[in-house]
Amino acid sequence: MSTRHLRAAGAFFAAVALLTTACSAGSGTTGSSSSSGSGGQSGQSNDSVTIGLVAEPASLDFGTTDGAAIPQALLDNVYEGLVKLDQDGKVVPDLAKSWDISSDRKTYTFHLVDNAKFTDGHAFTATDAAYSINRVKKDWTISLKSAMDVVTAAEAVDPATLKVTLAHPSNDWLYRMTTRIGAMMTQSGVATIATKPVGTGPYVFQNWKRGDSITFQRNDSYWGTKPHFKTVTLKYFKDPTALNNALLTGTINVVGTVQAPESLKQFTSNDKYRVIEGTTNGEVVLSFNNSRKPLSDKRIRQAIRYAIDHKALLDTCWAGRGKLIGSMVPPTDPWYEDLTGMYPHDPAKAKSLLQAAGAEGATLRLRIPTLPYAVSCGTVVKSQLEQVGLKVTLDQLEFPAAWLTTVFTNADYDMSIVAHVEPRDIGAVFGNPKYYIRYDSKPVQEALAKADEGTEQDQVTEMKKAARIISEDAASDFLFLLPNLIVADKGITGLPKNAISESFDLSQLGRS
Repeated sequence: MSTRHLRAAGAFFAAVALLTTACSAGSGTTGSSSSSGSGGQSGQSNDSVTIGLVAEPASLDFGTTDGAAIPQALLDNVYEGLVKLDQDGKVVPDLAKSWDISSDRKTYTFHLVDNAKFTDGHAFTATDAAYSINRVKKDWTISLKSAMDVVTAAEAVDPATLKVTLAHPSNDWLYRMTTRIGAMMTQSGVATIATKPVGTGPYVFQNWKRGDSITFQRNDSYWGTKPHFKTVTLKYFKDPTALNNALLTGTINVVGTVQAPESLKQFTSNDKYRVIEGTTNGEVVLSFNNSRKPLSDKRIRQAIRYAIDHKALLDTCWAGRGKLIGSMVPPTDPWYEDLTGMYPHDPAKAKSLLQAAGAEGATLRLRIPTLPYAVSCGTVVKSQLEQVGLKVTLDQLEFPAAWLTTVFTNADYDMSIVAHVEPRDIGAVFGNPKYYIRYDSKPVQEALAKADEGTEQDQVTEMKKAARIISEDAASDFLFLLPNLIVADKGITGLPKNAISESFDLSQLGRS
């Protein structure tokens, strides 16, 4: 996308929704000829399942409310897109059974499935698809909408054919259509979108008990393969001990986001449960406010990076589970480089930099959300920084409301700790000077723009360049990459090993 668009592109994250994508966009000229969602009713049951999660949505309208907890619940379950990601991170058909890309890479022609219906009864057509894309451009208010800026026109050629025209070639656009911005909606359903979403998916929204749970019922008129479970409940817990106890007592069947990795021993030693451990692209970031003193001084940011003993931190606050990466790029992205050696733990160098900057004894305010990993890691960061002579004031802000207002919106902080879980979010976080990190680098913005508009090899080369500049510039510190940790009753099947999309796809779950 253009530099102007990158400056507009911001992406927020629900800090513990470990279900996001970090794999190749698959920018071939034609999609697969058939959709994996089509078919019969195998595996149906009147059974129910309850999944324990954290970070409850603030609303069900992800067009006006930030937070990955909303698409975690709704995407691929209530809403579907033209395309989606498979378990290998490849873009595959969904409501579009195939697509063609013009030779200049600016026109996409989608051929839609012919039997999909919204849960309000009317058929899904190309008119609905065009409406959904145009609505993101016109009516969405969250910063993620900027991914649709490259679209100059979306129009129905006929009921089963959609044509989308881009302003310029974009390696990123089709990939973004697998996220919440690609959710297909009906014009008649948007009036109640925040409380009663209407989609074409395998589940129908039933009710939301705020502060407790969201319940879905199987869509027995679903156009594709019907899911196994008739009822699925997402139950939310703020306390990790309560979450684990709910599984032990049979209140829930799945811990969807393990929040206390040290507690896994009680499940691994019990043959009633199975533990799934994979990876995510959720980078736990020690965010710096680059726009105000003292962190507007690069030497102080560098000193902080040298002061952090990342291995000790990971061992202490997340039981050693996760991966050290040194940048804003997870290993599942094609442009990943291991940059952990760029700022090795070096307290002497940290002290020297602080002395050169005249910042010995400076006070920094670390304002973190009340989420288990942030609270646990915050105390370690505070201790390690104080060992090199900084003073750290640690504030815990209620999540999401207080943290969103204070840190994300008002940028009233020096440092924070939060997991950025949106797919391929390096451009959204570091390419937008207005984002809460307030980082403004023209070389980074230019590299990101070249990566999007160039060839696939250009994309890899320029994304590596951007990541390296960001890391060298110490725009933030990258503590570790969150693992995907799930614990479930032994008989539950279809759980993802890796968290590779924004959604928790309930339709794949079953019971053996």
